[in-house]
Amino acid sequence: MRIYCIALLILLSQQACAEVFEKTLSNGLHVIVKEDHRAPVLVQQIWYKTGSMDESAGKTGVAHALEHMMFKGTHLVPAGEFSRRIAAAGGRENAFTSSDYTAYFQQLDKRQLPLAMKLESDRMHGLNLTQVEFAKEIKVVMEERRMRTDDEPRALLQERMMGDIYLEHPYHHPVIGWMTDLEQLSVKDVRNWYQQWYTPDNATLIIAGDVKADEVFKLAQHFYGAIPKRVLPARRVYTEPAQLGIRRMVVKAPAELPFLVMSYHAPNLLNPQQDWKPYALEMLAGVLSGNDAARLNKHLVRDQQIASSADAGYDSTSRGPAVFSLEAVPGKGKTVAEAETALRGEIAILIKDGVSEQELKRVKAQVLAGEVYKLDSVFYQAMQIGQMESIGLGYKAIPLMLAKLQAVTADQVRQVAEEYLQDDNLTVGVLDPQPLSGKVVHETGDSSHVR
Repeated sequence: MRIYCIALLILLSQQACAEVFEKTLSNGLHVIVKEDHRAPVLVQQIWYKTGSMDESAGKTGVAHALEHMMFKGTHLVPAGEFSRRIAAAGGRENAFTSSDYTAYFQQLDKRQLPLAMKLESDRMHGLNLTQVEFAKEIKVVMEERRMRTDDEPRALLQERMMGDIYLEHPYHHPVIGWMTDLEQLSVKDVRNWYQQWYTPDNATLIIAGDVKADEVFKLAQHFYGAIPKRVLPARRVYTEPAQLGIRRMVVKAPAELPFLVMSYHAPNLLNPQQDWKPYALEMLAGVLSGNDAARLNKHLVRDQQIASSADAGYDSTSRGPAVFSLEAVPGKGKTVAEAETALRGEIAILIKDGVSEQELKRVKAQVLAGEVYKLDSVFYQAMQIGQMESIGLGYKAIPLMLAKLQAVTADQVRQVAEEYLQDDNLTVGVLDPQPLSGKVVHETGDSSHVR
């Protein structure tokens, strides 16, 4: 098994950087090409290193609002025409905004790359932001917020928890923005954001698929090379103050079942070579809930039936600080308090008795298998490169990260559980279900601060 895993790791490491070419244009645009000739298709992705964490209080939601407006026309391409032209070429396109970055993509036949580049480069610098289109689109954004957050109890709980977890870091703002900010947002705010952050030297262009790098670089120079770069705003560095005790909060909302979330402050990956704790935390999440035989599912769901579902989650790859979270839906006849006690019990047992080598081998094998499956998707290959470049780690760190994950020891998993899964790092959120026909009532309490 060990020899097989080592061989697979070597193969993944070779494939992760093989057929990847990069070039930086004179205007600062970083162009990365991942050649994959298995099918005559490609994906174009443009990643801007800006997201909701760059917003200021009172202007939340502007990054996401601009994402919507990017489809509302340029001085050369009328509103809605971008999507129509991509669809007419047999492709599909979309975009997404996160706390850390904003990205736009098109998937289409390899012969259509000039079309995709022409359209995407045009809206990088030629967006036509009008009050008429903004007035219509901001209503769409507000309705999206109502549907995805205000009317979704678990999403609402998560939003309120982020406000409690982070006192200073802008992760406490939702990506979609607070409703009161959306109501006050103006087309001028969106235009300022566009002019500040949508510049080639703040972007990474990724082309993956059945292409040749030299040809892609020529096309990139033709369509993007003349776009002028601008001076980027200074990015503020946030230092989240140490938490001084457990924080608790409750959200009351119409729902069928209660829900428990326990989130602990945890480090994100800053130095792929020297860091080890983020890798151990990834393994810890896998030991707890990475498969059907993992501890939470086996003990809390199947054996004890304290929970109908239980999970652990952690993501080390972000521009800002991370959290390690435990979640549970209490089983029939069980309470949230019993679910919390059971989760705490599992952590205490792990810290006391450690992790078995068999458990750890199972998780490591799953990590490798997952990476193999991801290589089947050209879109995911581009996504992985784009995310790593946008958070500052770089795609070349991917093979190293895989190797470091495989090198995590059982004692390191126990160590990070003991260090980070303790009350001074903990925020507990509870969804208190109300009758589905009733009005939504939001309540926060027992918190060590007021946002």
